[in-house]
Amino acid sequence: MNRSSPDELAAEAAWFGAAADALPDDAADSVLIGRIWDPLVEGPSPVVVRDGEVIDISTEFPTVRDICELPEPAAVISGLDGRHVGGFGDVLANTGAADRDPTRPWLLAPVDLQALKAAGVTFAVSMIERVIEERAGGDMALAADIRRRMLAGVGADLHDLSPGSEEAARLKTLLVAEGVWSQYLEVGIGPDAEIFTKGQILSAVGTAVPVGVLAASTWNNPEPEVALIVQSSGRIVGATLANDVNLRDVEGRSALLLPMAKDNNASCALGPLIRLFDERFDLEQVRGLVVRLDIEGEDGFRLEGVSEMAQMSRDPEALVRQLIGPHHHYPDGAVLMLGTMFAPIQDRDHPGEGFTHKTGDVVRISSPALGTLVNRVQHAEDCAPWGFGVRDLMGNLMKRGLL
Repeated sequence: MNRSSPDELAAEAAWFGAAADALPDDAADSVLIGRIWDPLVEGPSPVVVRDGEVIDISTEFPTVRDICELPEPAAVISGLDGRHVGGFGDVLANTGAADRDPTRPWLLAPVDLQALKAAGVTFAVSMIERVIEERAGGDMALAADIRRRMLAGVGADLHDLSPGSEEAARLKTLLVAEGVWSQYLEVGIGPDAEIFTKGQILSAVGTAVPVGVLAASTWNNPEPEVALIVQSSGRIVGATLANDVNLRDVEGRSALLLPMAKDNNASCALGPLIRLFDERFDLEQVRGLVVRLDIEGEDGFRLEGVSEMAQMSRDPEALVRQLIGPHHHYPDGAVLMLGTMFAPIQDRDHPGEGFTHKTGDVVRISSPALGTLVNRVQHAEDCAPWGFGVRDLMGNLMKRGLL
């Protein structure tokens, strides 16, 4: 069977972009790590992306988890060399190619053994949308009317509140008296954040591959987010981009259906790479990031949105303290998606029905400091099955003599 050449693969890259789009604007000054599937070893390998080249460092660090648990990950990785795999552009092109060459490497999600966690309702806008979901019971037409009434009743000052504060407690009392209290307002302005398991270890997908929504869902959307890389100690050592795909109709029917709304085949996308914290990029820069969302449908539909981290009602470090500590341990660390202020209400098909995905939608999530994560929407049932689990990883690393 004839396979595409690297140049031909690059020409196929229109929908998911080229290397310059995927990498941070200041890639030359960034410490970037990720993972590839390497056909030579029939398994995944941690890599460094430096000067546009992909370097395999699996002989030093068999897993990304091992890198992220280092006392100073960026300092170690910035001076580390390894086996040259190829140009990042070629690996990216093979990742998204319609006819991927299985003899050449391709990108994976940039984490492995870390727990996949997510925080919800961390922005006032998304908090109100969750209240609307709950009250509409998954009915998009009803949601439009509720949205108008809720915004008038709740007001526009919620993002100035400090969750768990006396002011927040007073607002809760007022809303309960008026009959508009909701479990979403509880986690939005109450003392305890919503932190849930987004997916199982190793189940995340990376860039340039499909992301999944259940075929039965009629109201769903992407959630463009920044995700923190957290050590087992609770120390934050890096960041990446994320798509916390959500089925709004399912969650709207009952919050107890959150696992079904959030955790499906290919419903968690991360990448393209992890940017490790160093003197140029740290948590303070994360707090100021602007995350852009662009959706292009095969029907000509376009939607754009922006999520400004500065508008979060909970500080990222405070969310990490609720995730991990004496009350809960993650020996292999965790990825924590920080939530989004993006709640799409733009009508797609009919007035008042808002936005929902269609198969074939191309979703771009980008931020200059982290690059661009691109996925094409498919039904979760039609996405490639997740078949490489923890036992497979351990067996592969043993076979390679890395454990």
